[in-house]
Amino acid sequence: MLHALFWRWAKVKEEERVPLLWSFAYFFCLLCGYYILRPVRDEMAIEGGVQHLPWMMTGTFLTLLVATPLFGFVSSRFSRTRLLLSVYLFFIAQLLWFYLGMTSQWHPEWIARVFFVWLSVFNLFVVSVFWSFMADLFAPEQGVRLFGVIAAGGSTGALLGPVLTTGLTYLFPVPLLMVASGLFLLACMGCIYQLERWSRERALCRQTPVGEPLGGGMLAGIRLALASPYLLGICGYLAILTLTATFLYLEQVRLVAEYVSSPEARTRLFSAMDFATNILTWLTQVLITNRVVGRFGLVGALLFLPVVSLLGFLGIALWPGLLVYVIFSVVRRVGEYALSKPAREMLFTVVSREEKYKAKNFIDTAVSRGGDASTGWLVTGVKALGVTTLQIAWVLIPVMVLWAWLSRWLALEHGKRLLPPVR
Repeated sequence: MLHALFWRWAKVKEEERVPLLWSFAYFFCLLCGYYILRPVRDEMAIEGGVQHLPWMMTGTFLTLLVATPLFGFVSSRFSRTRLLLSVYLFFIAQLLWFYLGMTSQWHPEWIARVFFVWLSVFNLFVVSVFWSFMADLFAPEQGVRLFGVIAAGGSTGALLGPVLTTGLTYLFPVPLLMVASGLFLLACMGCIYQLERWSRERALCRQTPVGEPLGGGMLAGIRLALASPYLLGICGYLAILTLTATFLYLEQVRLVAEYVSSPEARTRLFSAMDFATNILTWLTQVLITNRVVGRFGLVGALLFLPVVSLLGFLGIALWPGLLVYVIFSVVRRVGEYALSKPAREMLFTVVSREEKYKAKNFIDTAVSRGGDASTGWLVTGVKALGVTTLQIAWVLIPVMVLWAWLSRWLALEHGKRLLPPVR
């Protein structure tokens, strides 16, 4: 009875249950593997030197400037299956390299900096490719109903990841976490195979082509993103999100480094924040996300983060302190993962297949990490001029109003694209 009630609550049709479960499992394994490593990245940010964070963020952006055209080149020539499997094999091989580098203790400060850059690239690439795959598999109407549940699969994995990290660090050295994460990426490849098999069976029934390379040039993603006002609007939404998230992250890392002296204690604090974020996100995704989108449309989900951020920066301006940053960070991330992220992925269900993979990859990687790098240097520069954190918070409040307006515009444009053309 509970089983039937869940499907009814989630509004899942019988023929959608199998691909939904495989998608849930895929995102579970993906984010579990990532969240095993995320607390390590935050600790590596401190070991590599907090003062070097703007350089590490710039390194991430420059790496993505090289990686994005390469991804466009590969996706133009590989079928969807080969493209996805190649991405995961590539990252698994690099995890093994980090395992060897960390165990050898060869220049640990540089290993820490490279790992910070690598994981920032890894996270964006694999999650972007995952949601491109989902937007390609499911129709726009299905995305509204199913993406919240699929996102809950990632949150379930994100809940387990920090728990595994905390437990494994008591039993094994940190480098072994690379191997554990790699095993979850192997499981992702099995889920991809099952979803591709379902997709091919559906395509045969509907007599539609599947499995062909995307074609186009290696810079097509950049061209497509810049040529479309709709995609430029998504770029703007993500740029403001990245600006505010990076500012919060820099201040949070600075305060944690100042108040918590032990590396193990810092890693566990970051892990505890991840756990609290992910359990709240999971509950929201399973019980609330599809209801919010169904009741208020995409505008409700897209607006949540600007409104929460406006209140959060007002709180920082009035009551600065580590506790305020921690609470604001957790609430923001819950809103991002449970509402904003699924809503942003729904925006891509109404664009062309080439835009879903190439333009989306450029937006999710280069635009996002470009925002990280520019924000890091901007914050460093204005602070060198004597601007305080509180003054920056006050400046960001009107930016949140602009962000809210852009959210409403994107939701309206998405609705227009769903309407049949007028003849």
